[in-house]
Amino acid sequence: MERARPLPSRRRLLQGAALAAVPYTLLPATRAGARAQAVDYPLAEWQPASIANYTASNRPTSYPLDRVIIHVTQETYLDALDIFRNPAKQVSAHYVVRSADGHVAQCVREHDVAWHAGNWEYNTRSIGIEHEGWVDRPASFTNALYEASARLTAAVCTAYGIPKDRAHIIGHHEVPGSDHTDPGPNWDWTRYIRLVNFA
Repeated sequence: MERARPLPSRRRLLQGAALAAVPYTLLPATRAGARAQAVDYPLAEWQPASIANYTASNRPTSYPLDRVIIHVTQETYLDALDIFRNPAKQVSAHYVVRSADGHVAQCVREHDVAWHAGNWEYNTRSIGIEHEGWVDRPASFTNALYEASARLTAAVCTAYGIPKDRAHIIGHHEVPGSDHTDPGPNWDWTRYIRLVNFA
């Protein structure tokens, strides 16, 4: 016959209830069962890409960082995150900015090489920022998106000594060999660079 287990104390029950009320992402890594992942940009939420969709690195030691590349998802924010999580897709970006409110997700650590530019040399030397929207729908480029993205780009440029100008903050269509058109003719570069410099 199995011995009866002692009933948990009232204190143990209350501790368990308190722990259950804590969001999973706030639990220490040992309790959450996964290694904690700090974001590089404090205003971002960690939404990791599949490890099959980027190259682990040690930038800027392994490769110098001298560019920020601006992309437009041509998908919804959630669909873009799902694509980056899918190991069959072979694509990722460091960040995704949501159109409605400017919320930022980080998908790849800045020291790693995201596969976003379609050009290995440009991938190694840049941070890729995707923006929820469509190149032919200017309404998807909201004030919140521009302002949040500009703060993010300014922080990246400051961290790595990247000049905050059009020679170093470029569109995906400006990457050599690219067949992409994003961010497209509706992206307001004058406004964006001004916001980056005033962020």
